[in-house]
Amino acid sequence: MKPYLANLLTAVVAIAMSLWAYLGSDDPSMTALIPAAFGLIFLALAPAFKKENRIVVHVIVVLTLLLFIALFRPLSGVLAKQDTIGILRVGLMMVVAFVAMVVYVKSFIDARKKRSQT
Repeated sequence: MKPYLANLLTAVVAIAMSLWAYLGSDDPSMTALIPAAFGLIFLALAPAFKKENRIVVHVIVVLTLLLFIALFRPLSGVLAKQDTIGILRVGLMMVVAFVAMVVYVKSFIDARKKRSQT
């Protein structure tokens, strides 16, 4: 998977799952929209990311890592409530963010190898 596609997938999943959690709740909390905010940032930065703007790439990598780490708290909450749908929503966001991080790191390693060969 190409890094910019991993970014787009992360954005779409974060926005969709976040909106689902917010709109599907009987007592919605604004904090449920935090992943959607990350997703909107990822979408806004996507064109520069696709052009391989190094600063934007690094910003997205850091934000993806922050999103992944930040999702541990909601995961513990839905696990405590035994909310299966919540576990699936948060789990999906975490898996997608983790896969994106793997794709980003692999692309950094490949770029470094490519630079050292020239």
